[in-house]
This record gives sequence, C-alpha cells and structure tokens, in this order.
Amino acid sequence: MTTTSLSPTARDAGGMIRWWRERRHLTQLELSGLSEVSTRHLSYVENGRSRPSSTLILHLCEHLNVPLRRRNDILLAAGFAPAYAEHRLSDPPLAAVSAAVDAILAAHEPLPAIAVNRHWEMIAATPAVDELTRGCAPALLEPPVNVLRLSLHPDGMAPSIANLGQWRGHLLHRLEGQLTASGDPVLAALLDELREYPGGDATASTDVLVPLRYRLGDTELSLLSTTTVFGTPAEITVSELAIEAFYPADAATARALGVNASHLA
Repeated sequence: MTTTSLSPTARDAGGMIRWWRERRHLTQLELSGLSEVSTRHLSYVENGRSRPSSTLILHLCEHLNVPLRRRNDILLAAGFAPAYAEHRLSDPPLAAVSAAVDAILAAHEPLPAIAVNRHWEMIAATPAVDELTRGCAPALLEPPVNVLRLSLHPDGMAPSIANLGQWRGHLLHRLEGQLTASGDPVLAALLDELREYPGGDATASTDVLVPLRYRLGDTELSLLSTTTVFGTPAEITVSELAIEAFYPADAATARALGVNASHLA
C-alpha cells in the first residue's frame, strides 16, 4: 500500500472535507442526510464556492469520524484556530489521565499490559511485559518501542509465538482498520514493513477469541487481549491513547502468571 492516497492532496478546507467523505465511502447525498446539511451547501463547501464556518467544519468532521488532529488541519486550512489541544502525557493538563493509566496498569499486575500511542509506541507497561520480551533483540527494545514491530519481528517475540500465523493475521487486520480510519502515513509504512516479516498464513481458530499463545521457557501461555480507550476524548493525545491488557485464557496460564485460577478451572 502506498502512502500517496493517505493524505488529502487538496490544501483547502472544502477539498479536505471531500477527501474524508470519499474515504468514508459516502456520497454527498448520504453525508447530507447524516449531517442535515443540504447537498447544495455541502457541494459549495467542497468545491470552494462557500467558505465553511468552524462550527460547520466540526459538525461535518464529527459525522465523518475524522481524527481530532486531522480536524485541526482542516480548521487551519480554513483560517481558524485549532479546536483541540495536544499535550504530552506528563504535562499538567493530562495529570488525571496519566494517573488513570497508571492505576489501570497497576491494577492489572501481575498480568501483562501496555499503554500505546497512535503509532503503537509503548508509553508504559506492567513488569510482566519485561519478562515476555526478555529474549528480544536490544535494538527492538530501545525507546520508542513499537509493540507491533516487537511482536512480529523475527528478532523479537515472533519466534516464541506458537500461533504466529493467527496472531500476525490478527494484528495486521487491526492495523489495516486503524489505517483506514486515520489515513496516517506512518501506519501505512509500518503496515508495509510488518507484511514483509515471515510468519505464515493465518489459520482458522476454534477459540472464542484469537489468543496469543506464547512460549515462555518450558511453559506455553495462552492469553486473551482487550483494548481500553478513553470515552469522549476532547484532546488529541487522549484520543489516540490505548491500553492493551492480556488475561489468562486457561487455568494453567493463570497459575503460571501467579493469579487466582479458580474461576478458570
């Protein structure tokens, strides 16, 4: 997949709105029905005959599910100030968010969990993650650690993943969906890279969910994953933050990880 089609070539607000509409596979009539903006006015906005207000831009972006940082791009193109702030997780305005991330990770111990940004770079992790990645190449563990690269690289976790074809297919599918939603060229390059890694073809699973089957020494762990995001984010960093948490899929894995296995028996 090339990156040329992942960003709007137009630099005017109307052209960028049209690009996102087409990326969402919506006609002007369909977007008009969703947003309750007339097709005529929408057409005028897209072809530059009408200058949209900041309120209209944000209204259309909401119905097009445009990522917050890209909404700012459209506002700037229209001559307006950005509507969404962006901070580092360590900055004071995100103190409550940072504390929530720490609390979620702490509550998840001794199980593995990681917090990642929009490019799948690790922000924080539970100590169990260090144990799972102990045999990985040092270069893959240098910050910023990209957890998808770490998972699928032949010098990373991949040799220890018993169901590598399944897990690789799961991760690539997720990344493809994220790329479709965001149009992020960094994710496009990452997807191209990961597709080049060996890993075999995905096979059908008889499990309720596709587990991560991971060999740790003489033990094979079976882990289920969940994703946690913050609801109704109005800040860019928060909107792009996710926590990936892993849970034992069977009693043997629970015992190996030191958690109560009685409810899984």
